[in-house]
Amino acid sequence: MSNQASWFTSIVLQVVGDCEDKQTKRLNHSRIEGKIMSATKMNAQEIIKFIADAKKKTPVKVTFNGELHGSIPWSVVKLGNVLFGDWEEIKPLLVNLEENKTYVVEQDARNSAVPLLDKRDINARIEPGAIIRDQVEIGDNAVIMMGAVINIGAEIGAGTMIDMGAILGGRAIVGKNSHVGAGAVLAGVIEPASAEPVRVGDNVLIGANAVVIEGVQIGSGSVVAAGAIVTQDVPENVVVAGVPARVIKTIDEKTQQKTALEDALRTL
Repeated sequence: MSNQASWFTSIVLQVVGDCEDKQTKRLNHSRIEGKIMSATKMNAQEIIKFIADAKKKTPVKVTFNGELHGSIPWSVVKLGNVLFGDWEEIKPLLVNLEENKTYVVEQDARNSAVPLLDKRDINARIEPGAIIRDQVEIGDNAVIMMGAVINIGAEIGAGTMIDMGAILGGRAIVGKNSHVGAGAVLAGVIEPASAEPVRVGDNVLIGANAVVIEGVQIGSGSVVAAGAIVTQDVPENVVVAGVPARVIKTIDEKTQQKTALEDALRTL
């Protein structure tokens, strides 16, 4: 997805979404223990119902030249000669422009059920190109780097960094002051609904391209080596490595120095 596409989709979802289907959007937040918490935490079955019941939308940005046909629906936003909204509602407006094709359509989704997260009031650093879906919780001073993908229901604790290209699957939980390395994957568990999510404790470092399988818990203070595939729970304050990952040592002073996080990167 291009930055331009991400930008216009965010605008559509923020402007149009505020007007339509308000009951399905998370509009109210409260700040609890350094997190932006949703009003209600959804379990897997509730997330599945949320997706199934959501009105599927194809958000588009249309730049046009000429006279539109008919009146503009209340859920479509017109700014000059640009329209933002759902394609099914905008398409009829373009009938008069079809012959000469005097319009351009930009889109990056089709029949999407879950909008992107409204990031405007989140007290964290979120870099361009990160894809974050609605119903995600992000703590204060967290950092989300370019290309990270964070699915519905995931939680990111205060001061935690999600590095470039990392993936947090549905309902994955990462504690405070942790680091999920570039290209790492925390498996998601929306389907099957009975599966347990990945849970990562506080002060954990997960190396680049590591994979944590669904249901696994990583104890606080531990380190997962780059490229490891974690299939079993990891105790607190240990280092695991390999495929499958095994405990290779207990955290010592040297390891702590090598894996220390930089507070300056989390300053807003």
